[in-house]
Amino acid sequence: MTFNEGMKIDPDRVSWGGGGPGRGGKIALGGGAGGLILLVLTLLLGGDPGTVLGDLTGAQESQVDSGPGTLPEHCTDGASANTYVDCRVALTIQSLDAVWSTELPKQTDQRYVLPKVRIFSGAISTGCGNATSDVGPFYCPADQTAYFDTAFFQELTDRFGASAGPLAQEYVVAHEVGHHIQNQLGDIGKAQRDPQGPTSGAVRTELQADCYAGIWANFADEQPSPGGGQPFLKPLSDKDIRDALSAANAVGDDRIQRSAGRGVNPESWTHGSSEQRQKWFLIGYRTGSVQACDTYSARDLDNPPGLR
Repeated sequence: MTFNEGMKIDPDRVSWGGGGPGRGGKIALGGGAGGLILLVLTLLLGGDPGTVLGDLTGAQESQVDSGPGTLPEHCTDGASANTYVDCRVALTIQSLDAVWSTELPKQTDQRYVLPKVRIFSGAISTGCGNATSDVGPFYCPADQTAYFDTAFFQELTDRFGASAGPLAQEYVVAHEVGHHIQNQLGDIGKAQRDPQGPTSGAVRTELQADCYAGIWANFADEQPSPGGGQPFLKPLSDKDIRDALSAANAVGDDRIQRSAGRGVNPESWTHGSSEQRQKWFLIGYRTGSVQACDTYSARDLDNPPGLR
């Protein structure tokens, strides 16, 4: 999925900078390598960091959040978003704003409140605690902010085997904004009340965020940009959808457990299997319906209504 070249990147929509240089800021992780695996499993693609970021202990040469910077000079328009991943995140956010500003009030009678978005490097202080790039992108309900270290997207390909296609990356951004929608609708807390297991509230929360990412994909190439202009994105192709599904597949709990050299243990799941994540993304994409994304009422997460 590529952007229409003439779309302009709003220099004020995303906060840039903060944290230390490079990946892996030097905040120590409790529990060593085992703790890192737990953080990846719990937080990758949107787990509520408030449940585990408190386990980040201390600060061996910890990097200090330097505060938001300015829009990089190379991020100007749709053409730069098609070239640079940081620009792609910024313009994807604007596309998400356009879709949800229309669809959320239409489908739920609630006005869409823009989430804050922060692109950082290395480590950062958040309303949910300190975090490093190792946890992957995440959304913090306490400060209503989605956080991205764009170096993660290369790791998504190199380490987890996802496609390098643009919709694979845009799916990640849309998933995090999906958590913001859950926060607005009062659902995100269900993850904490039932934090682990194959049918847990945590898994249902993550699968719903995948479904909400699919809703965005449904409308993204049709929803006019503010002011009635052309859509941010060009029409989706079958390859675009395969790219998104490859990302959803790459970050399933079962696949991550296998890649970590561990047996598959559904009782420890927090995000759902690869197959579940792909299926719920497709539900959102095919229906465009918030109601269809009601994972909390689904009796069978493996066979969501609409895909049977």
